[in-house]
Amino acid sequence: MQSPDISLLTHQVLWAALALSVVFGAIAQRTHFCTMGAVSDAVHMGDWTRMRQWALAAGVATIGFGALVFFGQVDPSRTLYASHRWLWLSALAGGGMFGFGMVLASGCGSKTLVRIGGGSLKAVVVFVVMAVAGFATLRGVTAVLRAGSVDQMAWQLATQAALPQLVAPATGWSLPVASLALGLLVGGALVFWALVGKGFLRADNLLAGLGVGAVLVAMWWVSGHLGHVPEHPETLEEAYLATNSGRIEALSFVAPLAHTLDWLLFFSDRSRVLTLGIVSVAGVVAGSWAMALISRSFRWEGFGDTEDLANHLIGAVLMGVGGITAMGCTVGQGLSGLSTLSLTSLVAVAAILAGAVLALRYQRWRLERLP
Repeated sequence: MQSPDISLLTHQVLWAALALSVVFGAIAQRTHFCTMGAVSDAVHMGDWTRMRQWALAAGVATIGFGALVFFGQVDPSRTLYASHRWLWLSALAGGGMFGFGMVLASGCGSKTLVRIGGGSLKAVVVFVVMAVAGFATLRGVTAVLRAGSVDQMAWQLATQAALPQLVAPATGWSLPVASLALGLLVGGALVFWALVGKGFLRADNLLAGLGVGAVLVAMWWVSGHLGHVPEHPETLEEAYLATNSGRIEALSFVAPLAHTLDWLLFFSDRSRVLTLGIVSVAGVVAGSWAMALISRSFRWEGFGDTEDLANHLIGAVLMGVGGITAMGCTVGQGLSGLSTLSLTSLVAVAAILAGAVLALRYQRWRLERLP
């Protein structure tokens, strides 16, 4: 059997990931796709339009991932979210911190990159602080705290902690069939709820939901199929090229921000190489910037006052620490992880939303008490 050209395959994965993330950034800038904004609209105005955008994206991604598994394009046991340990407390605590932090910082990790592309200097500060806090929680002082506390509280399961892996043996279905069936059931319910919303069937809403969902599915295929090498010629082991984890990854914007900062700081170190996550960070900024220029919405933005700066700094730290603890953000766990129907992702999403609602109510409480 002829050995694959690893360098060529790696470049193909990186270019494909860059192109898809550019599309993601452009769509998010054009349609104002934002999880924090969606929660804020629902809490403050009772407007569920952007939440339906998010649900449509999640539904499309879930159906798409189930289809990829059914047709043998990706192995669900090799994704970043596949584990026999249900890290429920990590997801709960980290998700709550991330959700609270993203309100203080005016958006999650992906929204921060979109805002950078739109001219926000505030978002640049959030990016740097969030990346530092995230890296510390991956390998530094808060990593020690994380590993010695919430990560210890996990349920060890006989199978992987995801709905298809739990349902398959109980029903006698094969894992591909269970993945597709549950993907259609859960994803279909999300899509249905989104589409029946009054006034939702508009071009921007459909672009946001269908476009972002399709990008997620395509990224799963790029990482899990295009970049899959059954036997790496150097290690003689199975490999997934251009990923930081060595597993199948889709879009996420916490750890990749930390890896991007690390790559920039140690650029001359040959051991630091571009990965799918790093090029995705660059791609989202580039896509948002291009769309901002095209739509003439590019505007420089700075901090209003000291309190504004303090809120963004605190929010960035909470997102960096919380996002790593929960193993993802509103995109990493909320769309990518949720599409695999991981139990940890389900808890993380619920915690992120709860944290965001709590932060919004805290902000309202503070405003009501201003003289």
